[in-house]
This record gives sequence, C-alpha cells and structure tokens, in this order.
Amino acid sequence: MIRLKLVILAAVTLCFTSHEGIAQQTTGTLEKIRNTGTIAIGHRESSIPFSYYDRNEKVVGYAVDLCYRIADAVKDNLGLAKLEVKLVPITPALRIPSILSGKIDLGCDTMTNNLDRQKVVTFSSTYFVAANRFASKVAANLRTLDDLKGKTVVSTIASTNLKQISELNEERHLGLTILAAKDNFEAFRMLESDRAAAVVMDDILLYGLVANSAAPADYVVSDDALSVEPYGILLRRDDPAFKKVADDALATIFRNGEINRIYTKWFLDPIPPNGISLNVPMSAALKLAIANPTDSGDPAAYVMRNTGH
Repeated sequence: MIRLKLVILAAVTLCFTSHEGIAQQTTGTLEKIRNTGTIAIGHRESSIPFSYYDRNEKVVGYAVDLCYRIADAVKDNLGLAKLEVKLVPITPALRIPSILSGKIDLGCDTMTNNLDRQKVVTFSSTYFVAANRFASKVAANLRTLDDLKGKTVVSTIASTNLKQISELNEERHLGLTILAAKDNFEAFRMLESDRAAAVVMDDILLYGLVANSAAPADYVVSDDALSVEPYGILLRRDDPAFKKVADDALATIFRNGEINRIYTKWFLDPIPPNGISLNVPMSAALKLAIANPTDSGDPAAYVMRNTGH
C-alpha cells in the first residue's frame, strides 16, 4: 500500500513538473504565439538580398528564409498543427518600437547587433557579418574617407551607418553635409541623381543596390571598411525561451549545411528582381560565426575571428 502511494505521488509530481515545464516554455512570446496561432515577422521593403519585395510584391530574401525556418521551429516547439505567418513591413526607425510593442515577434532585418542596442532588445545568433563602407560614382574618384571632405553624403535614418559617419565627421573634421534617407533605395537614388556624392551603408547592401542599378559600372564601393557589422534576427529582450528556439533553429541550419544552400541562393545565384547575381562569396568571418555560433555585439569579437584577413 505504501509502495502504491509512493508510485501515485511520483506520478502526480511528474505530472506537475511536466506542466510546469510546458508553462515555462510558453511564457512571453511563445505564449503570445500559442494564444493567437500567429507569428508576426517584420520585414524590410528594399534591403536586397536580405528582406525585400520582388516584382510580384512577395517578401523574399536571405533573412526572410531564415525567419521562416525559425517560424517552423516555433510551430514544432508549440506542437501546433498550423501557424499563420503575418508579414509586417518595418522601417529602420520603427523596427525597435515594433518589437517592443509586440507588433512583430521577429525582425528579419539588416540590423547590426551592437552593445547599445542590447540594452533594449536582443538578437539571435549572428547570421551575417557586414562592414560599413561607402559607394560613389567612379567618375568622382572618391576612394577614402578623406576624399569625402566637404562633400554631401547620405545614409539611412536610424542606422548604425548614419551614426558612425556622423561621429567620424566630428572626430576627423571632415566638414560633411550628412543627409538621412527614409530607406536604402531612397539613399541610393540620391547618389544616382547627384544629390549626394556618396552613400554610406553596409557593404553587402551597397553591392545589391549597385548590381540592380541602371548602370552598375558607374559605381564603386570603397575598399576601406569603417566598421564591422554583425547581423542578428531582432528579438524581444528578457525572453530566453523564445531566443533559445530561434538560436536552436539557426544552429540546426548551420550544423546540417543548409545555410550554405540558402547563402548560395541569395549571394551567388541570380536573384530577384532583375535576375542578377551579387557574386559575394561567404566571408571567413561568417564561416567562423557559423562554425561557432555567437550573438556577440562586440565588433572586436568578429575582428579577432577573422585575423587572417
């Protein structure tokens, strides 16, 4: 009889423990998604090849593919038969407010993970490593930061690029006139129309804009990198259960090699909207970040991981 009571007690304890584990897993964002049956993915409109509209107004891109893999992992984690994906356009100025307010659950963005932003939001493991550079017209013969002295430059509002060029302008007394564009396309159009002598942006975005411009041969991207920019999927802070699902989903893709196929699709193969290949091989820094997943917001961590270049 005593043994039977012990068995019953153990079973009850196990039941409560299991329910407690489920409750822990479905707090925060996971609970929100379970209750609504919907995951809200924030996307950009013009961040080629990460997150943008194709000619059919379909949201596509490297970051979007990764976010869909995370959505699948959330669906499996919650044991849902169906999970609706709601696509929400976001801008650089609104992406953090959108994640904080619950308007989006994931930000599929070209957003740099840095220490300042980690005070407010968090990021998944790094899925791309870019560098801050500038594009200009070949005919202008602008190759270094000093060549820009006294010129008008443009960058995207609320970006780390805009912040950094503003700081460099002050530190090095460059005498720049700095304009803020609402998005990447507008910034590049200002260069095309000579309203700006250079556009400051993450290099991979510049390569995409140049490749899809009317005259790619007319533009050049600076060799000198102004900074290291690790990208992560934008997440709400203080939600470790949801972050774990996201990080585990990416770790699986990194581990099984699927990341190589996804990368090839967006950086080496022809892509929408014009069927042009960016022809950007995977960098050593990104290969190391994939081999050893990290969500570090310290640029020095990525420099050390890429000491051979």
